[in-house]
Amino acid sequence: MSRQRIVVKFGTSTVTAGGPGPDLARLQALSAQLATLRQAGHDVVLVSSGAVATGRSALKAAPARDVPVKQMHAAVGQPRLHAIYQGLFADHAIDVAQVLLTRSDVENRRRYLNAREALLTMLAHGVLPIVNENDTVATEELRLGDNDMLSALVCSLVDADRLILLTDQAGLYDSDPRGNPAARLISEVGPGALPEQLRNAAGGSGRLGTGGMATKLGAAELARRGGATAHIASGAEPEVLTRLLAGESIGTRFAPQGERLAARKRYITGGGAPRGALQIDAGAASALRRGGSLLPVGLVEVQGSFDRGDPVQVLDAVGTEVARGIAAYAAVDLQRLCRRRSEEIEGVLGYRYGDEVIHRSDLVLSPQAAAAPETAA
Repeated sequence: MSRQRIVVKFGTSTVTAGGPGPDLARLQALSAQLATLRQAGHDVVLVSSGAVATGRSALKAAPARDVPVKQMHAAVGQPRLHAIYQGLFADHAIDVAQVLLTRSDVENRRRYLNAREALLTMLAHGVLPIVNENDTVATEELRLGDNDMLSALVCSLVDADRLILLTDQAGLYDSDPRGNPAARLISEVGPGALPEQLRNAAGGSGRLGTGGMATKLGAAELARRGGATAHIASGAEPEVLTRLLAGESIGTRFAPQGERLAARKRYITGGGAPRGALQIDAGAASALRRGGSLLPVGLVEVQGSFDRGDPVQVLDAVGTEVARGIAAYAAVDLQRLCRRRSEEIEGVLGYRYGDEVIHRSDLVLSPQAAAAPETAA
């Protein structure tokens, strides 16, 4: 197999093997597999959960609901967990780096680029980045994540070919296997849109972590939308990483939804929440589906407050997302440009950046819009 760039995510259940704290035997086996992948020439980034569980175990504390207590557990556990990884990878003569990110590091374009360059530099110098969310300050992630979405965002940051999510489940099932013994494992998800039945089946979180199958499914969707292959598999499966890279069918494989997106377009799809929305008419929506830019004449309404260069949603007349893109003008200016022709821009604003509200090179169609057949206006 040709050289690949791979992001591997260990969930809390994988780090602890279901126990109260890190399971050294499990981590030793997985670190040996990562070392094997590197020896085969692959670039590897590890995204690891487990800091909260590690700190809680070190303090001999009970699981906490209060976010400040979870932050304390994360602060205690993160250096301990990283020290474990340092020792394990030292056995394979691999230098590791600790990278702590928050979602704002990915949403802000400048910080996104800084994080990207730092990670790519580590890989170029043979250093293995070990990424975790900075749970000491990122309270939203403590409530809603388990590094699932972060791993997909890191996949976008480093232009990875593959995202592997290791968890305590064998993969994605057609119903919840904990409530239905007849649930069937889905081994392959094709490049098309995910069936609604599978979306409904993905739910519930594990005992130690905060990320259920729904967040893993969202991460896989984000990764494959950017052109990467994604996998959800059990971290307890023997030699799971090396077998996956050898082409063996383990867990659930998600095929890419199209060709690899350029780095700027990956930022648009996965760089963070849109700052606002632009509602457009049917003619403009049709033009976007044909690969055109968004012009002010097709702009019906501007929602939210955003600046030039911010990511925004593009919605059709009924509020369905057609695309996402980078706004060429601020919201206050676009409100004045609704339904105007491009040649009127300078007369209305007193200046002009260009003819487009969003240039086609700064725009990515939503999967539904890209797949929708063209209809007559």
